[in-house]
Amino acid sequence: MTHAIRFHRTGSPEVLQWEAVDLPPPTAGEVRLRHHAVGLNFIDTYHRSGLYPLPLPSGIGLEAAGVVEAVGEGVDAFAPGDRVAYTSGPLGAYAEARNIEARHLVRLPENISFEQGAAMMLQGITAHYLLHATYPVKAGETILVHAAAGGVGSILVQWAKLLGATVIGTVGNEEKAVRARALGCDHVIVYSREDFVGRVREITAGEGVAVVYDSVGRDTFLHSIASLRRRGTMVSYGNATGPVAPFDCALLQKSGSIFVTRPGLFDYIATRDELCERSAALFEVVGSGRLRVEINQRYALSDAAQAHRDLEARKTTGSTILLP
Repeated sequence: MTHAIRFHRTGSPEVLQWEAVDLPPPTAGEVRLRHHAVGLNFIDTYHRSGLYPLPLPSGIGLEAAGVVEAVGEGVDAFAPGDRVAYTSGPLGAYAEARNIEARHLVRLPENISFEQGAAMMLQGITAHYLLHATYPVKAGETILVHAAAGGVGSILVQWAKLLGATVIGTVGNEEKAVRARALGCDHVIVYSREDFVGRVREITAGEGVAVVYDSVGRDTFLHSIASLRRRGTMVSYGNATGPVAPFDCALLQKSGSIFVTRPGLFDYIATRDELCERSAALFEVVGSGRLRVEINQRYALSDAAQAHRDLEARKTTGSTILLP
């Protein structure tokens, strides 16, 4: 027997339950993985709340890092004792141990800790595809990153600076503004007391930004569009304040013939090669010290409900992990 967080109905964090579960031997193609650290992400709250519907009861969580304990028939890429991490596959990362198909795993380099691995897989690979594929940022461009002190935002800011971009970041309060500046933001806007559209236009001498990376959703969507330059790109990759409301496509032409996309992680790691390529790029930039993954909150895995409360209340910065 092992323990895992599961939920039998959707709703507030109180639906998350710490339960004893039976863990059978891994079947063909699977490994049994002992988790050393588990990642916390905003998408976990969407699964728990029912925004992204799931068959119930369900496990929860998409990323973790740990050690392979056993392998099933046909698994030759991994062996007991291997250090690995993942950010795809069936939900169920909120567990002391689990079985998972080996194809979802990547080897964790020795210079990357289990905590870093759990904290950065989903957020770091998301930042990679946003900056390199959804809209490939070029040196000299000015970009806007919402929630710049958050998990994905803090990685986006640092990586965009490595690419040579000028980065405008928005945050919710002065404490997060200090953090965003330390991460490398050239300009920081506290959206709770500043008109970020006006400030963006001021900073860019009226032109607007090349791209907006928006994880906030409903509350910022239209203002983000208004911050773009002619033929700019609006990347809506999250729904922290709720889903974006339907809008008239004519708005895109009226706003400067802009582009809007709503990407998802799994379409950018749809193949094994893509997963390994993006993971390798992430491990290299973190392992070299050029990009910091800052773990600012740690909770016991059994306290996942409190971690969700704090995440939704915007009390967290950077990355958060759950410890089995």
